Amino acid sequence: MKKYPRVVIVGAGFGGLQTARSLANKEVEVVLIDRNNYNTFIPLLYQVATAQLAPEQVAVPIRTLLRRAANTKFLRAEVTQIDFVAQEIKTDINTLSYDFLVLATGSRSQFLNVSGAEKYTFPLKTLNQAIRLRNHLLSCFEQAAVTNNQIERSQLLTIAIVGGGATGVELAGSLIELITNSLRRDYPQLNPQEVRVLLLQSGDRLFREFPQPLGDYTAKKLRRLGVKVMLGSKVVAVSPEGLELDDATKIATSTVIWAVGVEGAIPRCFPFPEKKQQRQINVLPTLQLIDHPQVFAIGDLARIPSHQKSLSGVAPEALQQGVYVASTIRRQIQGKRVKPFKYFNKGRLAIIGCYSGIGQIAGLPLKGFLPWLFWLAVHVVYVPDWRNRLIIFLTWLHNYLIGDRPSRLIL
Repeated sequence: MKKYPRVVIVGAGFGGLQTARSLANKEVEVVLIDRNNYNTFIPLLYQVATAQLAPEQVAVPIRTLLRRAANTKFLRAEVTQIDFVAQEIKTDINTLSYDFLVLATGSRSQFLNVSGAEKYTFPLKTLNQAIRLRNHLLSCFEQAAVTNNQIERSQLLTIAIVGGGATGVELAGSLIELITNSLRRDYPQLNPQEVRVLLLQSGDRLFREFPQPLGDYTAKKLRRLGVKVMLGSKVVAVSPEGLELDDATKIATSTVIWAVGVEGAIPRCFPFPEKKQQRQINVLPTLQLIDHPQVFAIGDLARIPSHQKSLSGVAPEALQQGVYVASTIRRQIQGKRVKPFKYFNKGRLAIIGCYSGIGQIAGLPLKGFLPWLFWLAVHVVYVPDWRNRLIIFLTWLHNYLIGDRPSRLIL
């Protein structure tokens, strides 16, 4: 029996899973390693946190996605050590040798050395974090409905979102939809006007990745919906009682959601120094490690020094990197020349809520209903399993036609 080169992939996010699927049934042996047995569709986590979607609708068993890949094995394990010289990777279950290694461990929240942020805020990078936030938000509403203490009620009904990028804006808009629809019906004893959604951004505008007019439109739209947009508001400390800004302003709240930024999720066992600020791995334009051409880093982990900037860190780029790395590995096996990775930017979209969004496609700025509709369509298409696509589409149809959130469960 012919022995094929072994490709080990660490991480089953967008990039890692796409690499494995692009190598399906090719003349290689693929081992995909992840600590979870499911793939999470991260762009929709905020909808789990705001009771718009159920957790199982944004997660798919990895083995389901690999059923037709006869040459691919999945290993649910934790990587404990990597030896680039011996070309071995150790997990808490076994030791594997590899011919090619793909590091695709994704990203995690970046707390920017803000006192108390890691301990007292709610990040939103994993399915468990989304469920935890949903439980907390619904519990706050339950407590507010029965308390007679006005100070306590105000603190329970104040939700502070730190970060004016896509996650922060999408959360703010989705919370407004939850408050004005489902909660109005569920809690007649609560006045929706009592619920405050604050969006804090340290910079002078929202959505720095979009042209300023689109950021200004977003701020105006959110304010019209009832969100208090606080620009130039830098958070310096977080505590169980709330948060403090750099101008000494204190905001009493039971909920601080951390949507500021991300850094590469580099496990401690990875045998190379981390970037001091954003914890990324320096790679060549071919996404290979500088001293180890058989090792690739993709997604939020990777940084190309010659480009003087990080890669964009968005899901479409990670997917393209997965396809590229799979192709590059096959070219290396065949002895062909390796070409540098080039990202084809198809445009960007973001949803604000209440049938409104923004976007930029082929340099053309978009705002209003059309980019909102495009956003929904694109995200349904990118969900990796057809069953989940159908369920998400039907759930959205129910949500927007009936104005109700079906997943209001405290688990």
